[in-house]
Amino acid sequence: HVQLVESGGGSVQAGGSLGLSCAASGSIQRTNCMGWFRQAPGKEREGVAAIDASGRTRYADSLAGRVTISKDNAKNTLSLQMNALEPEDTAMYYCAAGVGFCDRLRGETDFAYWGHGTQVTVS
Repeated sequence: HVQLVESGGGSVQAGGSLGLSCAASGSIQRTNCMGWFRQAPGKEREGVAAIDASGRTRYADSLAGRVTISKDNAKNTLSLQMNALEPEDTAMYYCAAGVGFCDRLRGETDFAYWGHGTQVTVS
């Protein structure tokens, strides 16, 4: 079993920055990929960023340059730094982990473990 708990969400003005964190516990060492996804009201869930066991990162094209994903293997912590936020970034952000592919940002197929999410609101 893998447990993921997000934190760091909140409200921020357009153009601002926000950092999210995800604390992982359980059999997280058996996964090969961790990532962030988001879902806005009325829209499909979409991948934001992912990082594999080797530290290779993958970003959604629309977010590349504004977000940075990182992890601390020793502490089993995943982070997402977001800059130049826009109202369109408003969504529930989820931390995820899995054993599938990491570079295609497909949550349903490649990520089996999910947190409950943290809300990000950009005004």
